[in-house]
Amino acid sequence: MAGLIPRQFIDDLLSRTDIVELVDSKVPLKKAGKNYQACCPFHTEKSPSFTVSQDKQFYHCFGCGAHGNAISFLMEYDRLDFVDAIEELASLNNLEVPREQKHQSPAEQRKQMQAQQQRKDDYELMLQASRFFQQQLKVADDKQTAIDYLKGRGLTGEVVKRFGIGYISDRWDGLMSVLGNNRQASQQLVDLGMAIQGDKSRPYDRFRGRIMFPIRDKRGRVIGFGGRVLGDEKPKYLNSPETRIYHKGQELYGLYEAKQANKNLERIVVVEGYMDVVALAQHGVDYAVASLGTSTTSEQLQTLFRTVKEVICCYDGDNAGRDAAWRAMENALPLIRDGYSLKFVFLPDGEDPDSLVREQGQQAFENILDTATPLSEFLFNHLLGQADSHNLEGRAKLIDSFQPYLAKLPDSILKDGIINQLANNFGTGGEQLRQKLQQTPSKTEQAKAANNPTKVTPVRLAIALVLSYPNVVSALPNEPILQHLELPGIPLLNTLIELCQQKPDINSAQLLEYFRGSQEGQQLSKLMCWQHNVLAENAENTFLDTVEKLLSQFIEQRTEALLQKARAGQMNATEKRELQALLNHN
Repeated sequence: MAGLIPRQFIDDLLSRTDIVELVDSKVPLKKAGKNYQACCPFHTEKSPSFTVSQDKQFYHCFGCGAHGNAISFLMEYDRLDFVDAIEELASLNNLEVPREQKHQSPAEQRKQMQAQQQRKDDYELMLQASRFFQQQLKVADDKQTAIDYLKGRGLTGEVVKRFGIGYISDRWDGLMSVLGNNRQASQQLVDLGMAIQGDKSRPYDRFRGRIMFPIRDKRGRVIGFGGRVLGDEKPKYLNSPETRIYHKGQELYGLYEAKQANKNLERIVVVEGYMDVVALAQHGVDYAVASLGTSTTSEQLQTLFRTVKEVICCYDGDNAGRDAAWRAMENALPLIRDGYSLKFVFLPDGEDPDSLVREQGQQAFENILDTATPLSEFLFNHLLGQADSHNLEGRAKLIDSFQPYLAKLPDSILKDGIINQLANNFGTGGEQLRQKLQQTPSKTEQAKAANNPTKVTPVRLAIALVLSYPNVVSALPNEPILQHLELPGIPLLNTLIELCQQKPDINSAQLLEYFRGSQEGQQLSKLMCWQHNVLAENAENTFLDTVEKLLSQFIEQRTEALLQKARAGQMNATEKRELQALLNHN
């Protein structure tokens, strides 16, 4: 959808949301003094270190460091991106998310509103279709055939319900006769890939005589379907085509269900088919997804790495499976960062995840996942098979073959390790590489230092107080009194003061939201978590005392600068008067 979400709407959304109620609906909270506590939903712990402040509208875990406002919580807890989190929070408040559009004519505005309504209607119709298919599994004349098939695949009613699996009889108008009862609805079903326009008569059902698997997006909305035949007819699987709400290269079957089943997902296994995902979940491996008939795309991998740090691609061991793995690896290379990994599992001939987990069980399958081949090893094995490393020419060819893949890989310990392995095993550039690797510990130490408890300085204290109690700036004059002070953090403090003066009712969560995704936002988040131990009743006086200290520092800086000019004989009359006033002030 075109257009940015207006800042004012985000502010209003945060003001309407009580973070305590939001978090409590997902993680039961207990009152602890002024705040609320629970065991952290983002890491495993026995005693609660997760705190939610109603005053600040902010959460913070003293164990793992997770923190943020209501939007951040939805992003972390439900694994949503920023826009989806905004839309989810808006839906909880019964609001529509507006979009900014510059220079829109009335006709363009109407068109945008119609498009928004169309998407809403599309989601609703797909939900109705999903419910219809689920109902058919209970009431269709030939329902027993479908039930027997699902039982024969080892599925229980519970897992069938969890994935919303349904059935459609082998009729030309099973769905159309129920949901396509007028011209507009009929066309909408065609547009959404649920029906096919006939040459002469009304449209007919695309899916007939199949087990139906609803495909959900990250927010759980049904956007498409996959249908499997009960016998050996072709095609075995029939999938929804691309539509205005379904883009298969961007979605993953089973991801929504995996996130619902695991609030602390650590890894995801990518398999090939719907039934593989469902069968694995049936046997306790409830963190599998399928890539919807495509090779795993860059968009899908981005989604996966936003969700977990370890992704395992599980493919057949034949040439087709290895080719699919290679394409996935190429797509993943630009996304790999330190701490994130892509691994590969190749199953024996004649086996797929469905058959293997049914025959050998959860433990055996997870043992296979535990021995998955890391990306670096897969890359080496593949390229080594294409060159003779026993002679100089072959080694040169091997080094050259690595170049395009190393170019895609961001700077990281993994990249350095691959280069180091090439250097050690094939004798090129070893010393230069070792020097590069020796720099890594210092970078790590710098990162650790950046996360150390904040050193108390007047600027940091002032910023922390504005974040905690935005109303303290009301005691300042409506003019920039610190703008000439040259100290680290002063520009950020001035920006915060200006925001609070422009919006007197702004709260801590709203203030922090203005800096989302920026370096300043990271600094402010740390200061928001800092325990400065200044109570609300003392906040204004402490803030004013701190500002006075900063002004004193400005006077010292300015006085020293003018004295230096005086020593050099470079002062004008105005500066002489200013220096005299400053000296008298002291």
